[in-house]
Order: sequence, then structure tokens, then C-alpha cells
Amino acid sequence: MPETNRIEFKSELTKDLDLEKEVVAFLNYHEGGLIYIGIDKTETILGVADPDGDMLKIKDRIKHNISPSAMGLFDVVSEDKDGKTIIKIIVASGSEKPYFKKKYGMTEKGCYIRIGTAAEPMPQKIIETLFATRTRNSIGKIKSNRQDLSFEQLLIYYQEKRKPLNKQFQKNLELITPQGDLNYAAYLLADVNNISVKVAKYKGDTRVDLTESNEYGYVSLIKATKSVLDKIDIENRTGTQITAKERKEKRLWNAIAIREAIINAFVHNDYTREIAPKFEIFNDRIEITSAGSLPEGLSESEFFEGFSIPRNKELMRIFKDLDLVEQLGSGIPRILESYSKSCFHFSDNFLRMVFPSAVPVYEEPAQEKPKDGLVDGLVKELVKELVKELPDTQIKILNLVSEDKHITISAMAKKLGTSTTTIDNHIEILKNKNVLKRVGGRKTGYWQIVEQE
Repeated sequence: MPETNRIEFKSELTKDLDLEKEVVAFLNYHEGGLIYIGIDKTETILGVADPDGDMLKIKDRIKHNISPSAMGLFDVVSEDKDGKTIIKIIVASGSEKPYFKKKYGMTEKGCYIRIGTAAEPMPQKIIETLFATRTRNSIGKIKSNRQDLSFEQLLIYYQEKRKPLNKQFQKNLELITPQGDLNYAAYLLADVNNISVKVAKYKGDTRVDLTESNEYGYVSLIKATKSVLDKIDIENRTGTQITAKERKEKRLWNAIAIREAIINAFVHNDYTREIAPKFEIFNDRIEITSAGSLPEGLSESEFFEGFSIPRNKELMRIFKDLDLVEQLGSGIPRILESYSKSCFHFSDNFLRMVFPSAVPVYEEPAQEKPKDGLVDGLVKELVKELVKELPDTQIKILNLVSEDKHITISAMAKKLGTSTTTIDNHIEILKNKNVLKRVGGRKTGYWQIVEQE
């Protein structure tokens, strides 16, 4: 892993190390980049003596010595390499270029850009051009139409993560415009807002037959996100695929990928259009749609590679604080571990992610069968005429036992879609009828169907 246009090595963190220059260069670079502390220019792994202390110093220096604010645009993590701990600084490309070292301001001494494997001073003409085109229409710059906002939900979420907020939290979390008013990010994170977030379900494969519409908006965006995550997790049931060789059980959608997609939609949605992300479940798929296409300067190939230009850095910072986001740029690669690039659809105004269901969302209802039809041949031979007297659930329990005599009660409950208490009650009845018995203890024993005379 040599140094490249996106990778910089530093042997150690010292006061003399111009860390801010390297970070500024990557913030101004269209692809962002990575800075490793504890690796020298020859790629030798040196490690760092005090990773936790150095990580705190790095965060503090970036927070206080760079302008505009880089909060939400960088991540500092530790990694183990060859038995030694190194530090990785992940820097995203910022949307408020040019970034600069506060000490020198917006000058050639303060502004840098990545050229090849080095951070070079930015020419004054480029500084002026970037400043003239700087993105001003962001949720951090837009004044909230309401200033009487409360943040009890947000305070509770931070408290739960043992990161209590002080009286200056609105300023610290960048919820205030340069003019001192609460901004649109604050409005989105307030206890009450006018942002509607819906999860819709359709009976078929089109939007014709709406069967369910759930509203999770009008609250703090964090609460709305958690509510949608919980709802989709409930909907993401375990389906059964029966093949010639085996019976496979899998959830409708990969749980990790779907979580990343939901969070990605919330964090990167273009709220300046006053449109919230939309979540729709069809019989054959789930669609997640967010407003706004790719950020300016980010290509589709860079998007899929995990390069990050956070559209809403204020939201990104808070979602990271609350452990909803792990590392910058990690979401899309995680989705691609389970789904192909063809699941992503880009337009001028929207990004839609479409994930096919492993099995139909609405399973066809099972047709009535005579009880004898429910019973495997082996079980029927053992219990004979008693089959006609046993309830369906007890017959299903016997079938499961015939397939796996070591099966647990919790596994039975999961397969039959019922509670362990219900299974316990039915097993007790089967024992009393001398149809089923337990041989050995709870951990090492097994079930045995008692053959009827």
C-alpha cells in the first residue's frame, strides 16, 4: 500500500507535523483521502505509543484549526497492522471549498490541494474561483422558519450514548447559522418539525394496491430514522426457499445492507428541496428513494468505491456521534457485498435503491389439507390412527422431531412461528398421551417418538 494521491503516511504525531495542511489538502481534493499515523515513507509499520491520546489530539486540531468547519467530514480510527496499532484519518471531500488553516486564512499559505502524493499550496486564482462557487444553499446555512425549537429527544439520545450535551450544544453541533439563528439542520433534529417520513406497503408489484401507509415523521430525524429501521426490521421476515436438495431459510433482504441503505437515505437526502426519503415495500422488492442525485464532483464509479462527499455534514456528524454511522464511506461498499450496482438508479433529482426480495413478501396462503397429509411417512407409521386426534401443531412438532431428534424448543417455536410457551404446552400434552418422550437431560438428551401399538 504505497502513498498515492489519496494516501499519505506519517511516522508519528508531533507538534511540528503540519497535520492541518494534509487534512486541508484532502478536504479540497475531489476524492478526499486517507492519512496514516504510524507508517513511514518506506511503508514500514512503526505503530503509535498512545493511540487514544493521539486520536483525541488529532480530532481537537482538525476541529479548531481548520475553516470552514470540517466536523462531519472526517473520521479518526485505530487499526492493528503487524501487531502494532496505527491511526487512520479518513477525510471526505468537502462541499464548502476552499478549506484553509485558520492561522493563515484564505491565502496560499492557508489553502492546499492534493497534487500527486503531496499537499501543494493552492494558487490564489483557484482560491477565488472556489470561493465564488462555494455551496451556500446547505442545511447549515439556511435559517429555520421556526426558532422556538426544542431538542429533548436529541438530548436523550446523546445521554443514552453517555455523551451528554452541555448548554452550548447548539453551537457545538453546528445547529446555528453564521448569523446566529437556528438553521435547517436544527429544524430537522428538533422534537417537532413538518418533515413527513412514510413507509408504504403495496399488495402487488406496482403502486396500484396500497395496503399500508405508516407515518414516522414530524419528529426529530434521529427518532424517525430509528422508527423506520425498527419497522423495516419487523417487515424483514424470514422466508423459506425449498430446493431439490434442501430447505433454506433467509430473510427477505440482507439485514446489514438494508440498514446501511436506510441510513444512507436519511443522511444524504437533499432536504433543501423539502422532500424526505421514501420507503416502499412491494411483493417482490423494497425501494428506498432519497432526494438529490450525486453530489457535485462525485462520479458513479467514485460513489461505488466509497468516496464520500457528505451532502449534510451536520447530520453526518450527529449520526456518527450516535453510532448510526460507523465510518465515512463504509455504507455503499457494505451494501455491494450483498447486492449489485444494478440495484442503484440515478436520476437528475433522485437516487433510488431497489433490493429484490428473497421470496415473495406476501406468501400464498396454504390450502387446507387433510391431517394425514401433514404427517411424514415415518411419523404416520409410528403414531398410526392417533394422527386423527392430534392438533396440527402437535403433528408439526412430531415432524420436526423426526427430522432432528436434538431440536430445541426455541428452534421449534421459530420454525412454527409461535412462542416457546405454546411449544412447551403441546409437548407436555404429547408426553401425557405417551406419544413423545425425552431421553436424557436438557442439554445432551434427545426426543423420541413412542411407537403406538
